[in-house]
Amino acid sequence: MNAPLIAPSLLSADLSCLTESLSSVSGADYLHFDVMDGHFVPNLTFGPALIGAVKRASNLPVDAHLMVDDPDGTVDWYLDAGADIVSVHVEAARHLDRLVHHIKDRGAKAGVVLNPATPVSVLEDIVDAVDLVLLMSVNPGFGGQTFIENTYAKLGRLMRLLDEHGAHPIVEIDGGVNRGNAGKLAAAGATMLVAGSAVFGSEDPAAEVEALREAARTVEGA
Repeated sequence: MNAPLIAPSLLSADLSCLTESLSSVSGADYLHFDVMDGHFVPNLTFGPALIGAVKRASNLPVDAHLMVDDPDGTVDWYLDAGADIVSVHVEAARHLDRLVHHIKDRGAKAGVVLNPATPVSVLEDIVDAVDLVLLMSVNPGFGGQTFIENTYAKLGRLMRLLDEHGAHPIVEIDGGVNRGNAGKLAAAGATMLVAGSAVFGSEDPAAEVEALREAARTVEGA
Protein backbone atom coordinates (compact mmCIF):
# COMPACT_ATOMS: atom_id res chain seq x y z
CA MET A 1 0.00 0.00 0.00
CA ASN A 2 1.07 3.62 -0.41
CA ALA A 3 2.30 5.12 2.83
CA PRO A 4 0.04 7.89 4.20
CA LEU A 5 1.18 11.48 4.25
CA ILE A 6 2.83 12.45 7.53
CA ALA A 7 1.95 15.78 9.15
CA PRO A 8 3.87 16.61 12.34
CA SER A 9 1.80 18.73 14.71
CA LEU A 10 3.54 21.90 15.85
CA LEU A 11 1.43 21.77 19.02
CA SER A 12 4.17 19.52 20.41
CA ALA A 13 7.16 21.40 18.97
CA ASP A 14 9.53 23.57 20.98
CA LEU A 15 8.54 27.03 19.75
CA SER A 16 11.51 28.61 21.50
CA CYS A 17 13.62 27.18 18.68
CA LEU A 18 11.06 27.18 15.88
CA THR A 19 13.58 27.23 13.03
CA GLU A 20 15.28 24.11 14.37
CA SER A 21 11.91 22.40 14.94
CA LEU A 22 10.87 23.08 11.35
CA SER A 23 14.21 21.89 10.01
CA SER A 24 13.95 18.66 11.99
CA VAL A 25 10.74 17.65 10.15
CA SER A 26 11.60 18.97 6.70
CA GLY A 27 11.12 15.44 5.31
CA ALA A 28 7.44 15.40 6.29
CA ASP A 29 4.58 16.05 3.86
CA TYR A 30 2.66 18.77 5.72
CA LEU A 31 2.95 20.87 8.86
CA HIS A 32 -0.15 20.58 11.04
CA PHE A 33 -1.36 23.55 13.08
CA ASP A 34 -3.89 22.99 15.85
CA VAL A 35 -5.50 26.41 16.15
CA MET A 36 -7.34 26.67 19.49
CA ASP A 37 -9.25 29.69 20.73
CA GLY A 38 -9.83 28.85 24.40
CA HIS A 39 -13.59 28.60 23.81
CA PHE A 40 -14.35 25.71 21.46
CA VAL A 41 -11.62 23.79 23.32
CA PRO A 42 -10.06 24.57 26.72
CA ASN A 43 -6.70 25.70 25.38
CA LEU A 44 -5.22 28.65 23.48
CA THR A 45 -2.55 28.10 20.83
CA PHE A 46 -1.61 29.55 17.46
CA GLY A 47 -2.85 32.53 15.49
CA PRO A 48 -2.44 33.44 11.84
CA ALA A 49 0.78 35.39 12.47
CA LEU A 50 2.65 32.19 13.35
CA ILE A 51 1.30 30.41 10.27
CA GLY A 52 2.52 33.29 8.14
CA ALA A 53 5.95 33.11 9.76
CA VAL A 54 6.17 29.36 9.18
CA LYS A 55 5.16 29.78 5.55
CA ARG A 56 8.13 32.09 5.14
CA ALA A 57 10.50 29.71 6.94
CA SER A 58 9.47 26.33 5.49
CA ASN A 59 8.70 24.88 2.08
CA LEU A 60 6.17 22.43 3.52
CA PRO A 61 2.46 23.07 2.96
CA VAL A 62 0.46 24.10 6.02
CA ASP A 63 -2.54 22.13 7.26
CA ALA A 64 -4.54 24.44 9.58
CA HIS A 65 -7.05 22.72 11.85
CA LEU A 66 -9.39 25.36 13.30
CA MET A 67 -10.69 24.38 16.75
CA VAL A 68 -12.53 27.66 17.18
CA ASP A 69 -16.03 28.84 18.03
CA ASP A 70 -16.39 31.07 14.96
CA PRO A 71 -14.74 29.50 11.91
CA ASP A 72 -17.19 31.33 9.62
CA GLY A 73 -15.97 34.70 10.85
CA THR A 74 -12.25 33.97 11.20
CA VAL A 75 -11.36 31.56 8.39
CA ASP A 76 -10.02 34.35 6.18
CA TRP A 77 -7.32 35.11 8.76
CA TYR A 78 -5.75 31.72 8.09
CA LEU A 79 -6.32 31.85 4.36
CA ASP A 80 -4.65 35.26 4.24
CA ALA A 81 -1.74 33.82 6.24
CA GLY A 82 -1.19 31.24 3.49
CA ALA A 83 -2.63 28.01 4.87
CA ASP A 84 -2.81 25.37 2.14
CA ILE A 85 -5.53 23.30 3.84
CA VAL A 86 -8.05 24.80 6.25
CA SER A 87 -10.23 22.38 8.19
CA VAL A 88 -13.27 23.38 10.24
CA HIS A 89 -15.32 21.46 12.77
CA VAL A 90 -18.84 20.52 11.78
CA GLU A 91 -19.78 21.14 15.42
CA ALA A 92 -18.77 24.81 15.15
CA ALA A 93 -19.55 25.91 11.59
CA ARG A 94 -22.85 27.74 11.23
CA HIS A 95 -23.03 27.47 7.43
CA LEU A 96 -20.79 24.52 6.58
CA ASP A 97 -21.55 24.30 2.86
CA ARG A 98 -20.94 28.02 2.36
CA LEU A 99 -17.73 27.86 4.42
CA VAL A 100 -16.32 24.86 2.54
CA HIS A 101 -16.92 26.51 -0.82
CA HIS A 102 -15.49 29.80 0.40
CA ILE A 103 -12.23 28.06 1.41
CA LYS A 104 -12.04 26.41 -2.00
CA ASP A 105 -12.84 29.65 -3.80
CA ARG A 106 -9.92 31.25 -1.96
CA GLY A 107 -7.59 28.64 -3.48
CA ALA A 108 -7.03 26.39 -0.48
CA LYS A 109 -8.18 22.84 0.17
CA ALA A 110 -11.24 22.60 2.41
CA GLY A 111 -11.43 20.06 5.20
CA VAL A 112 -14.10 19.12 7.72
CA VAL A 113 -13.42 17.72 11.18
CA LEU A 114 -15.43 15.38 13.38
CA ASN A 115 -14.99 15.09 17.14
CA PRO A 116 -14.92 11.54 18.55
CA ALA A 117 -18.63 11.52 19.44
CA THR A 118 -19.83 13.09 16.17
CA PRO A 119 -21.16 10.46 13.74
CA VAL A 120 -19.88 10.29 10.17
CA SER A 121 -23.48 10.49 8.93
CA VAL A 122 -23.35 14.30 9.34
CA LEU A 123 -21.10 14.36 6.26
CA GLU A 124 -23.76 12.90 3.98
CA ASP A 125 -24.59 16.22 2.30
CA ILE A 126 -21.09 17.76 2.20
CA VAL A 127 -18.71 14.88 1.53
CA ASP A 128 -18.77 15.38 -2.24
CA ALA A 129 -17.45 18.93 -1.85
CA VAL A 130 -14.61 18.50 0.64
CA ASP A 131 -10.93 17.87 -0.03
CA LEU A 132 -10.19 16.37 3.39
CA VAL A 133 -12.02 14.67 6.24
CA LEU A 134 -10.31 14.70 9.62
CA LEU A 135 -11.39 12.25 12.31
CA MET A 136 -10.29 13.25 15.79
CA SER A 137 -8.94 10.18 17.57
CA VAL A 138 -8.75 12.06 20.87
CA ASN A 139 -10.99 14.72 22.35
CA PRO A 140 -9.54 17.99 21.04
CA GLY A 141 -7.78 20.52 23.20
CA PHE A 142 -4.51 19.01 24.35
CA GLY A 143 -1.57 17.09 22.96
CA GLY A 144 -0.25 13.83 24.35
CA GLN A 145 -3.61 12.07 24.79
CA THR A 146 -4.28 8.37 24.37
CA PHE A 147 -5.71 7.15 21.06
CA ILE A 148 -9.44 6.27 21.18
CA GLU A 149 -9.80 2.69 19.93
CA ASN A 150 -13.29 3.26 18.50
CA THR A 151 -11.59 5.36 15.81
CA TYR A 152 -10.98 2.20 13.73
CA ALA A 153 -14.71 1.40 13.56
CA LYS A 154 -15.54 5.02 12.82
CA LEU A 155 -12.92 5.09 10.07
CA GLY A 156 -14.58 2.03 8.57
CA ARG A 157 -17.94 3.81 8.54
CA LEU A 158 -16.36 6.83 6.90
CA MET A 159 -14.76 4.72 4.18
CA ARG A 160 -18.12 3.10 3.40
CA LEU A 161 -19.74 6.54 3.12
CA LEU A 162 -16.98 7.74 0.79
CA ASP A 163 -17.36 4.63 -1.33
CA GLU A 164 -21.11 5.17 -1.62
CA HIS A 165 -20.49 8.70 -2.91
CA GLY A 166 -17.47 7.88 -5.04
CA ALA A 167 -15.65 10.58 -3.09
CA HIS A 168 -11.89 10.59 -2.58
CA PRO A 169 -10.86 13.23 -0.03
CA ILE A 170 -7.72 12.98 2.04
CA VAL A 171 -8.64 10.96 5.16
CA GLU A 172 -6.74 12.38 8.11
CA ILE A 173 -6.42 11.03 11.66
CA ASP A 174 -5.31 13.28 14.51
CA GLY A 175 -4.62 12.29 18.10
CA GLY A 176 -2.47 9.62 19.72
CA VAL A 177 -0.97 8.50 16.40
CA ASN A 178 2.33 6.63 16.70
CA ARG A 179 4.27 3.71 15.22
CA GLY A 180 2.04 1.27 17.06
CA ASN A 181 -1.20 2.21 15.31
CA ALA A 182 0.01 3.79 12.04
CA GLY A 183 -0.17 0.53 10.10
CA LYS A 184 -3.69 -0.35 11.16
CA LEU A 185 -4.92 3.17 10.43
CA ALA A 186 -3.39 3.09 6.96
CA ALA A 187 -4.88 -0.34 6.28
CA ALA A 188 -8.31 0.99 7.32
CA GLY A 189 -8.11 3.85 4.82
CA ALA A 190 -6.26 6.76 6.45
CA THR A 191 -4.20 8.72 3.94
CA MET A 192 -2.73 11.39 6.27
CA LEU A 193 -1.49 10.89 9.83
CA VAL A 194 -0.97 13.74 12.26
CA ALA A 195 1.63 13.05 14.94
CA GLY A 196 2.77 15.55 17.53
CA SER A 197 4.17 13.97 20.67
CA ALA A 198 5.39 10.92 18.76
CA VAL A 199 7.53 13.12 16.50
CA PHE A 200 8.65 16.07 18.60
CA GLY A 201 8.89 14.01 21.78
CA SER A 202 11.43 11.70 20.17
CA GLU A 203 15.19 12.17 20.25
CA ASP A 204 15.31 12.43 16.46
CA PRO A 205 12.15 13.93 14.90
CA ALA A 206 13.45 13.44 11.35
CA ALA A 207 14.00 9.74 11.94
CA GLU A 208 10.62 9.44 13.66
CA VAL A 209 8.85 10.87 10.60
CA GLU A 210 10.45 8.15 8.48
CA ALA A 211 9.72 5.49 11.09
CA LEU A 212 6.04 6.46 11.10
CA ARG A 213 5.98 6.30 7.32
CA GLU A 214 7.54 2.84 7.38
CA ALA A 215 5.24 1.61 10.14
CA ALA A 216 2.24 2.79 8.13
CA ARG A 217 3.22 0.54 5.22
CA THR A 218 2.36 -2.64 7.09
CA VAL A 219 -0.57 -3.82 9.17
CA GLU A 220 2.01 -5.35 11.47
CA GLY A 221 2.90 -1.81 12.46
CA ALA A 222 -0.50 -1.57 14.16
